[in-house]
Amino acid sequence: MQHLLLLHGAAGAKDQLLPLAKSLSHDFMVHLLNFSGHGGEAMPGKGWSIALFAQEVVAWLDAQVPAGEPVHVFGYSMGGYVGMYINRHYPGRLAKTVTLATKFHWDEAGAAKEVQLLNGETITKKVPAFAEQLARRHAPQDWKLVLEHTAAMLLAMGKDNPLKPDDYPAITNPCLLLLGDRDKMVPLEETVQVYKQLPAGQLGVLPATGHAIEQANPQYVSFLIKKFIQA
Repeated sequence: MQHLLLLHGAAGAKDQLLPLAKSLSHDFMVHLLNFSGHGGEAMPGKGWSIALFAQEVVAWLDAQVPAGEPVHVFGYSMGGYVGMYINRHYPGRLAKTVTLATKFHWDEAGAAKEVQLLNGETITKKVPAFAEQLARRHAPQDWKLVLEHTAAMLLAMGKDNPLKPDDYPAITNPCLLLLGDRDKMVPLEETVQVYKQLPAGQLGVLPATGHAIEQANPQYVSFLIKKFIQA
């Protein structure tokens, strides 16, 4: 079976992708990993960035996958951005790439808006159940520190987006960009703009689906992934 690596989103962890992994396990050798600082992993010794997380994935590929065996990637939100960054800066390392709910366009205004949602004190007061979930997900690391590092990374992306519009025509491996039709974070127009610039791009819209990975039907997403990779 072919290798398929699943990458989680910002301030998330691999446990969120377990339902999707289970649905795909009959057709692929499914792998999951936590980016450093996430899911209880040790904090990196430097600031978080897309480049850092891409390096971690490439290091994982070097250590875990025998040379010459193709690896496909599914990335949710930030995980999808990391996958596309690898396609651009480490060409040939990934076979096919599927992204879901990935925001490609970052500017200072958009980053500032998203950072407002990453305030640990506000989450504790207004959404205590979510705060408890984050605490469990990232233990023994401090979940509020995870949010702080994530916020700093997004603000940096707003000032200097790691992937520029002219990067996408250089990504030649097949890529499927998926987006929920109820996603309030990622406008469909932004995803379409990137899709049109990809030489081997495909686009899919999930009905009745918001931004959160938990809102996506794992059976439906796995069907689209399987159809795309095995085509």
